[in-house]
Amino acid sequence: MQTILITGGAGFIGSAVVRQFMAETQCKVVNVDKLTYAGNLQSLAAVSGSSRYIFEHHDICDAAAMARIFREHQPDAVMHLAAESHVDRSISGPADFIQTNIVGTYTLLEAARNYWSALDTSRKAAFRFHHISTDEVYGSLGASGYFTEKTAYEPNSPYSASKASSDYLVRAWHHTYGLPVVTTNCSNNYGPYHFPEKLIPLVILNALDGKPLPVYGKGDNVRDWLYVDDHARALRLVLEKGRLGETYNIGGWNEKTNLEVVQAICTILDELHPGQAPHAQLITFVQDRPGHDKRYAIDAGKIERELGWKPQETFASGLRKTVEWYLAHGDWVRGVTSGEYQQWMQQNYGNRSAA
Repeated sequence: MQTILITGGAGFIGSAVVRQFMAETQCKVVNVDKLTYAGNLQSLAAVSGSSRYIFEHHDICDAAAMARIFREHQPDAVMHLAAESHVDRSISGPADFIQTNIVGTYTLLEAARNYWSALDTSRKAAFRFHHISTDEVYGSLGASGYFTEKTAYEPNSPYSASKASSDYLVRAWHHTYGLPVVTTNCSNNYGPYHFPEKLIPLVILNALDGKPLPVYGKGDNVRDWLYVDDHARALRLVLEKGRLGETYNIGGWNEKTNLEVVQAICTILDELHPGQAPHAQLITFVQDRPGHDKRYAIDAGKIERELGWKPQETFASGLRKTVEWYLAHGDWVRGVTSGEYQQWMQQNYGNRSAA
């Protein structure tokens, strides 16, 4: 039985990866998560009772804990998703982003390298370290063109700069020490279990409560949108078949302005939750974010050509599934937004939740 070590497995993308591994394979999954505000074990309730699932509540910056986890669980592969990931938070408080995304990645790389170096020949050859990153490392596009794996890095926020730094560390550990790595850079994810600070869940929940729907500037910033389960499938495929030392961009071929996204959510809610229609009357334009990148768009041709991956969801189908999920999972939403989950965390994990 393969053992997959996943960092950040209680987060939005990480939990989708964990759920897929548990549902579609016989792998053993070790989930290492610090459980910050965005880590939510309730997103993994369906798998938590399985003998193939192990949760380790630790910070990836804790070198002793990482060494012990590798030694005890003997993973065959690592999928590194643990990161601070919200641009606005990185602007108001960049220190956590530097610590987790840069220092944490270094600490994990060293733990992986020391472990991998001591494996026997066959296990050493099969081992993989998969680093999951973002398209924001590339900076901002103009009205045309796409990010490719050859696009030069030009990060514009503390968040994207910290992720670019972590990408370079992973590359260096491969070229300097021979650690077998693959890297992926993805576009904006959306779907079930998304923490409500991000655009799509924030708009859905605000609209349901009759609150303003904040849109930065004129709403003309463009993002490529990727349904989280499509992304999870791509990540598993790259881990299994990606060429060592290579980078693969993962995108949904779904370019939308922020205003188009908000309007599309309003249209779906007008149909499924018509009591407050038209929801578009709640749209409110607010002051733009500092250094707000104008456009992101990923060319996902490489992963399609080499590994045969394509997204299964269109933006229309994925967004409808997302809205329907939030409408059907009010208990999860209330637990996240009311503080109930954090109280549960304190009772079960105490002060270690802030470790």
